[in-house]
Amino acid sequence: MRALGRLPLTDRMRRRAERQYLIGRAINRRGVLRAVADRTALIRTGDILAFVTQRNERVRLPYFLDYYRDLGIGHFLFVDNASDDGSADYLREQKDVSLWRTNASYKRARFGMDWINWLLLRYGRNHWCLTVDPDEFLVYPHSDSRPLRALTDWLDDSGRRSFPAMLLDMYPRGNLDDQVYVEGQDPFQIARWFDPANYAISKNDYSGNLWIQGGPRTRAFFSYDPLSGPALNKIPLVRWHWRYAYVSSTHMLLPRSLNLVYDEDGGERASGCLLHAKFLSTFARKSAEELDRRQHYANSQEYRAYHSGLRDGLRLWCSESREYRDWRQLEDLGLISRGNWA
Repeated sequence: MRALGRLPLTDRMRRRAERQYLIGRAINRRGVLRAVADRTALIRTGDILAFVTQRNERVRLPYFLDYYRDLGIGHFLFVDNASDDGSADYLREQKDVSLWRTNASYKRARFGMDWINWLLLRYGRNHWCLTVDPDEFLVYPHSDSRPLRALTDWLDDSGRRSFPAMLLDMYPRGNLDDQVYVEGQDPFQIARWFDPANYAISKNDYSGNLWIQGGPRTRAFFSYDPLSGPALNKIPLVRWHWRYAYVSSTHMLLPRSLNLVYDEDGGERASGCLLHAKFLSTFARKSAEELDRRQHYANSQEYRAYHSGLRDGLRLWCSESREYRDWRQLEDLGLISRGNWA
């Protein structure tokens, strides 16, 4: 792999200008965020922080918070984008949550990443920072027995500044609306199935990151054009520095070196999965809301595909689906790796 320092000068300057633009953009857009509950004074040196943008996710929040508290998150920094389901009120009462609210356009904020980049710049410096959605749950090697602190300590000792996780879409065996998801419930009591294969990987030469597509969303909604399916590659966990910026969701960052989370010399680096609990009984209502708002990427192309599929009832399970057990199963399937983390 060619080292970043040996890239042509023009390429390095281009990336540097893009990074500076994204940081400046985040600073300029901070004014739309109104602090509702600012408890950032409680953040301790060494805390692992979680950064989340949410809208109308009240039913998901109790389990989400408990899951990441158990994993070792020390403080949550939320941006609420004009929720009207009581989720902002709920978050405001949580003692380990700092909350900002905005009615500004999610789309014009680069799908919320301008807001997150600002909070990362302001509060994330020198912390390990996990950036996730309320339906994403990090699983990594030994996550059933070792807290997130054990992973970040090992990453520090290994000189690594970022940790990748493939987004793994989870779904129930029957139709999505067969079992009603209730507040506080473990979503994977219902959405216990996933595609063990059917993934394509390519490399983005400009950013250096891997691009992963496939899985149930591609086969159910984008079989006519698999390359238009959603990206599944994520780099959600980063030891943050003020010079960093997310470029496209958590799919890629700048500086480019943060995206080089794989080994091209035949070995494997440690990686995880984000179990994606999108496909529950709440999905139809959420998809209709987001389609109506048209605040998502590519004129909400993904949600238009969902809406079309939902008209005839949605069942993602197929004969090749696999029931989820634990991280060891994912490692056996090659979806995560321990690398040299014993």
